[in-house]
Amino acid sequence: MNKYFIKILLILLLSATAVYTQSAGESGLAFLKIGFGARNIAMGNAGTVFSNGVTAQFYNPAKLAYSDDKELIAMHNNWIQDVNSDVIGAITKILGMRIGVGVNITSVNNIEVRTKPGEAQAKFDAKFFSGNISTGFEIYNGIKFGVTYKYLYEQFFINEAKGYAWDFGLDYKTQIPNLTASFVIRNLGSMDALKTQTTVVPTEIVAGASYLYNIPNNELSFTVGGEIQRFTKTDNTHLNFGGEAVYKKLIAVRLGYQSGYDSRSFTYGFGLYWHSLTFDFAYVPFQLGLGSANLFSLRYKF
Repeated sequence: MNKYFIKILLILLLSATAVYTQSAGESGLAFLKIGFGARNIAMGNAGTVFSNGVTAQFYNPAKLAYSDDKELIAMHNNWIQDVNSDVIGAITKILGMRIGVGVNITSVNNIEVRTKPGEAQAKFDAKFFSGNISTGFEIYNGIKFGVTYKYLYEQFFINEAKGYAWDFGLDYKTQIPNLTASFVIRNLGSMDALKTQTTVVPTEIVAGASYLYNIPNNELSFTVGGEIQRFTKTDNTHLNFGGEAVYKKLIAVRLGYQSGYDSRSFTYGFGLYWHSLTFDFAYVPFQLGLGSANLFSLRYKF
């Protein structure tokens, strides 16, 4: 095992340790937790193990190392409680390196302002922004490593703050055919003060695995997987599971489950493939009268 690989492992271990030594408290920037790409969200938002191509930069940048295509994605998210997100992303090769760039614009609309009981005196929109650049490459005998840098911005009424975050990922195709193991540290960073308080970045550590099974001569394939997700600032742990069945690379049906949430559990979705285009849809029902979320994404390879 070469020295370069050992250095990468040390960086990840030190980063994981640093995560737990940071100050505790409720984390903000919840838009970073929603997910990216309707395919991943439909499968329990287990994108650390399921993301591929252009969506890998948002979950596990190590998976960028598998892609030789140029690809674009656009996603619209009608979440609950007047939360709306638009995401665009792209991957390409520059000087032999796989590079991903992405932008996430999220808003929470019609927040009411009150200084006394009664009718709202005004309304405003909260705005959030994330812009990232990512890369992924092989470091040792089938082991992929990736890194993402994010610029973060938030605005509430007349107050605004800026910050940054890093993602570090590993991905390994095991000696068992079609079994892949993944590990990620996401959102390791900080924000400037928003007026008098500083928003805590939602740092998380995720580990999981996925398995692909092809039925011979039937043009049908199944992918299943799961991950354990730990938000270090709030001590919340979630188990995310999912799977998809793909027929003739034309249509996919997806199902997922997330544990540890009071208001949601199952996720659903489908995908349609046509040449270089892929359309994905995800549906996330919420309990407690919160409604449901609908997410659409369109991917194009060229």
